[in-house]
Amino acid sequence: MKQTILWSRLATVATLAVASLAPIGASAQIRGAGATFPAPIYMKWFAEFQAQTGKSVDYQAVGSGQGYKALKDKTVDFAASDAPLTAAEEASLSAPVIHIPTVGGAVVISYNLPGIGGGLQFSPEVIADIYLGKIKSWSDPKIRAINPGKNLPDIAIQPMHRSDGSGTTYIFTSYLKKANGDWAAGPGAGKSISWPVGLSGKGNLGVEAMVKRTPGSCGYVELAYAIQNKMAYGSVRNRAGKFVVPSVDSTAAAINEYATELARNVKTPTVDAKGANSYPICSVTYILMYRALGIKNGDVTALWSWAMKPQVQQEAKSLYYASLPDSLVKINMAALKSVPGTMAK
Repeated sequence: MKQTILWSRLATVATLAVASLAPIGASAQIRGAGATFPAPIYMKWFAEFQAQTGKSVDYQAVGSGQGYKALKDKTVDFAASDAPLTAAEEASLSAPVIHIPTVGGAVVISYNLPGIGGGLQFSPEVIADIYLGKIKSWSDPKIRAINPGKNLPDIAIQPMHRSDGSGTTYIFTSYLKKANGDWAAGPGAGKSISWPVGLSGKGNLGVEAMVKRTPGSCGYVELAYAIQNKMAYGSVRNRAGKFVVPSVDSTAAAINEYATELARNVKTPTVDAKGANSYPICSVTYILMYRALGIKNGDVTALWSWAMKPQVQQEAKSLYYASLPDSLVKINMAALKSVPGTMAK
């Protein structure tokens, strides 16, 4: 029952507009906006934080791009983004910001193929060719070759992608850029790109809804959305040549492969990890906050230091996210404690 209420609330907040937010300081609430990728675990955490502390969090899941805009306009106390800020984005802000990784999550290839069910296998070449418009049918020889025994129908593939500036798009396209030369030479990576083919939907929920109602379609969404909506999704061949099913464990394996690099630079991409058990399309997701925020510093740093507690991090697994390596938690706590007026413990 609680899970159903959580997802109902998520569907509601995802439709809200950042333009309606008031300036920072206008409310006693902690206000945040941004990524839909981590919204399921954030909504769970925020409800628990309020129950324990009495401090409420108003979070609008409107996409990483809109979250950045809200932070820039100072209409939120923190933004959420699956894509770290570029140097140009940071330079355009009025004050320095800190990046706090919160959890790891997987982006999955979900699809709607009546009679096939789950368990299709995808290679980076097949995924790239679908979104480049080179593979047009589910019966294409390249798909059949890596799915022996599957009776793939001869129907058109309808790829779906995000319409909004999206950290999920950033993760997905960063993976394709690293894993496939044709993609690297073409569309590249970013929160928004010029898509060669496909239809678009807003947010993870929007893409998942379009896939669910369109036979022959496929899309990229965060793992929790595919599971919650009972959608089929596939395994992906990683750098070690192994087809790996997206899961909490395979996401954690990939992020742990990058633990040393993340300790040096929290902006390090974690896609296309080399480990045999690593799922290749996954990333940490971030919250962004001004280092000198003002009267809300204590509340915001208290919230995110609370989220770093071991028992809170472990809750991420219940919604199919990976908890952070201990080394990264320590870096986060040091960053939070550096904020003037902090209440990080």
